[in-house]
This record gives sequence, C-alpha cells and structure tokens, in this order.
Amino acid sequence: MKITFLFIFSIFIFSTSLSAQTKPRAYTLADTLRGSITPERAWWDVQRYELDITPDFNQKSISGSNEIVYKVVKNNDGKTRMQIDLQPPLIIDSMVYNGATKLNFEHKESVWYASVPAQQINKTNSVKIYYHGKVHQAVNAPWDGGFIFATDSLSRPWMTVACQGLGASVWYPNKDHQSDEPDLGASITMTVPDTLVAVGNGRLVFKKENKNGTATYKYNVINPISNYCIIPYIGKYVNFKGEYAGEKGKLDLNYWVLDYNLNKAKDYMPDQVTKMLKSMEHWFGPYPFYEDGYQLIEASHTGMEHQSAVSYGNHYKFGYRGKDLPGNGLGLKFDFIIIHESGHEWFGNNITTKDLADMWVHESFTNFSETLFVDYYFGKKAGNEYNFGIRNIANDKPIIAPYGVNAQGSGDMYNKGGNMLQAIRHSMDDDELFRSVLRGLNKTFYHQTVTTKQIEDYFSKTAKFNYKQVFDQYLTTTQIPTLQYYTKNGMVYYRYTTCLPGFNLPLVLAKDGKKVKLFPTTEWKHIKEALVSGLMEKNDIIFMYYIKVEPKN
Repeated sequence: MKITFLFIFSIFIFSTSLSAQTKPRAYTLADTLRGSITPERAWWDVQRYELDITPDFNQKSISGSNEIVYKVVKNNDGKTRMQIDLQPPLIIDSMVYNGATKLNFEHKESVWYASVPAQQINKTNSVKIYYHGKVHQAVNAPWDGGFIFATDSLSRPWMTVACQGLGASVWYPNKDHQSDEPDLGASITMTVPDTLVAVGNGRLVFKKENKNGTATYKYNVINPISNYCIIPYIGKYVNFKGEYAGEKGKLDLNYWVLDYNLNKAKDYMPDQVTKMLKSMEHWFGPYPFYEDGYQLIEASHTGMEHQSAVSYGNHYKFGYRGKDLPGNGLGLKFDFIIIHESGHEWFGNNITTKDLADMWVHESFTNFSETLFVDYYFGKKAGNEYNFGIRNIANDKPIIAPYGVNAQGSGDMYNKGGNMLQAIRHSMDDDELFRSVLRGLNKTFYHQTVTTKQIEDYFSKTAKFNYKQVFDQYLTTTQIPTLQYYTKNGMVYYRYTTCLPGFNLPLVLAKDGKKVKLFPTTEWKHIKEALVSGLMEKNDIIFMYYIKVEPKN
C-alpha cells in the first residue's frame, strides 16, 4: 500500500532527510471531515459503486458519474444530509436519488452535502452523482498521488491513477473513508479513444465499439474493495492469460502489458507471479479474490496494490528497479514489485484497516511477506539475512498516527514493522504456530475492515502469549528496547530498559544445537550462567531481534 506524499506508495525507500524528528502536525476541520465518521456518514453503509468515466488526455480532465448504492443502517435523527467526498478542482454537477429525484446539495472544500429524503432503516437506496473538471495530477507518481497522464516510449497516451492516502475522492465522488467498503463490489466503465485499451479491476463485462472514435469497456468486481483500489488503466495494452492451481482451485491470471513488451512479459511475469502465489498462499492462506481473478498490469509508475488489478512498473528487473534493497544480494533474487504489491492482496485488500492511522497492518505484514518469500524459496537463514538487511529505520515518529484525522504514521511501518514481526516470530520459535496465526488472521478477518486492537488481540490469543506491549513498543514509540545483562556469582542477570513498562518480548537463544528461551521484562531476572554459556552473544541477538544489547560489567 501507500502512505502520504513521500510514502504514498506501497514500498518504503528510506530517505536520510527523514531521520530528524518532525514537528507534530496541526490538524484541521477538513482533516476531521475526511478522517472521521461524521453524522453525515454514520447513518448509511455503502453497498456498491457503479463508476462511469470519460477521461480526456489532452485537456487533463474527466467527466462521468458514480452511482452509490447504500443501505440505511442508523436512524439519522431526522437529519437528511449525506456527506459525499470529492476534491477540487473537480465539480459535482448534479445528484439523482433512486433514479428519479434531483437533490439539492452544498459544499465546502472537499465535502459535498446532499439533502436526501427521510430514510427508512434497512432500506437500500441510491444516489447517482454526475461530475466533471480538471483532475488533480500526480507530479511524482505514485508517491504524491493523483491522476497520471503519461506517455509510453512511442509517445502514445498512457493513463492511470494512484491515490492511496490522498484518497479516491481526488478523482471520483465517494464515501472516502477506509472503514466503509462497498459490500457488493464495484464496477468501472471507461470510454476511451478506440486506439487504446481500458482495463479495470476484476473481470471484463463488455467492450463496445461506439463508432465515433471511442470504445467503452466495463469491468466488475463482486468482492468488497477499498475506494483507493478502484483504478482505471488506459493505454496501448495487449493481454495474455494464465492459470494457477491454488488452494481454492483454479485462479484466472491476466497480464496486461504495452504491446512492444509482450514477448518480454511472457518470458518474465508468469514465473514471478506463480512463485508469489505459492509463497503467499503457504504463509497467509488462499488468495482472497478467486472470484475476481488476479491481474498484473503494466503502469507508468513503480507499482501499487490495486485489488485484483496490481500495477507493475519495475522495468522487468529483479530487485527494486534493479536495486538490491537489503544490500546483501538477496534483494536481487526476485522482482520486488510483483512480490510486495501482490502481497497486499492479503494485508491491505483482504484485511483493511478502518482508520488510515493503522496502516501498519497493511505495510508491516506486506513488508514481512518479502522476508517470508525469501525464506520459502531460499531458506530460513536467507530470510533472516534479508530481514536484517532491510533494517533501515528512521525512528522519526510513531508508526501509529492520531486517529480520526486521515493521518498516517512514520514510514517505519515498512521496515521497522517487518522487523517487529520477525522478532515476534523468533520469540515464538514455532513456525507452524506462527503460520497458523497469519493464516488465521486472513480467515477470521476475511474481506473485513479492522482496528489495531483486533489484530493484536487475535495474534496474542492464537499465539498463546500476550504480545500487546511488544506491539505497543514498536508501533507507538520511537524507543529501541535495550537488553541489559551482567554476570555475577555464576548467574546471568538480565532485563529490558528504554522501553514501555511491561515490555516482554521473549528471546530464544540458540547455537550449535543448544537452545534456551528467556522471558525478559523490565525487572531483573536471572539464570544460571552455565545454561546460557556461549548463547549471550550481542551480535547474534541483535541479528535475530530488533533490540539493542548492552552487556554490563
């Protein structure tokens, strides 16, 4: 997934300029309206989006509509205002209720308030919103977000969107809050020049030649989907297909690439996608969207995790555009974008956080999926080395941001979050149990939106150990826990410091067939020196766990 501006994309490329502490942001009314469940949002639940757009490459504009089908879930106390989000410079032209009644509406900045008739609880209604205007363009996609009007190497139009964090309301009207996904899926209909091809999420419903220089394509998903994952791809695409025999049967694979890259893509993409699916299904459980299929679509930007329509711009190179992120050669053994962005189908798209502040659930687990991929194909030692190699962490601010204001925490949610999960895995010292936790998360919260508490509670309950303070330490503070120890009278004394009270990450120390499990806390504990002889090696402990180690004389 992505993070605000510098981190709006689903990968974290560390910048040394972030190492300095940043000033707390002052949040505005606009932040609250966007990031909270306002009274004008609380009474209705999105059931489906029916999006119909016509982008104009030359004018850098868009016109279209979105029909929002919703269910009334709460008495709105006689209030008949509905909050619709659409960011400037786009303009709403009209709103039509249940296909018949034109609605009055008003707006302030990015929020539009529709005056709807009195609503009956459990009734399903619709509002169709017509809109147009210049589109906010991404300057440095996908990091800053927006509509992307690019050209391919033959100077032909190539259009798409990347909008996580910035919000889907940057290009179409919707209820722009992660907690409310359309329960019955969504469709996207795109009218484009007939010299181009349009691709969307899920499966093609129809293609229509309009005999006026344009063609119309409609795509549909039947599963719940995040607003920011509904994305058009428009360019000189060609298609080839595949199948994967997965845990739930046959999974349809579709690859969409620029026409001149077809042969290269056929030789390259299926191998990496198949390996990704084998690893992810092993660790996380079945691919969550068999009904909608899996698509990998070439894009002008680096890549994004758009559900059932993953965007790809890694130049057909292993690593991150040929770069070895861990710096030890292991990052060049796979295509980073295919593995990472597809990993979000489980954490980010299947399990989605209700509040943007909890985006660590998306990014930490997906960052960790890289480690698990290396582990699956190259062994546990390689996985450990990969994880340690990406320990490029700023500790500039907490990973969890303030709630209710559409805020995102530190980009450390990638590498620090992935190292936190690896430390927890080592502390459990039981990969089958650990794997059952990961698979259980995807089964228990299948197609749901969640909170940090739900994820932590499930993790601790299934792992049979209370990891709350461990999660709190790494997610809510910038402190690196320190293990202090010293030897006296044949005993080794140890404790944690520079950490939250109650921090209790277990440590499994193993070497040459010898193994001891310690349960340090912030209180001094002790063990016979003979039991840990040769195991209290500072560098070995640091390699396995994201902590500092401080031997004391």
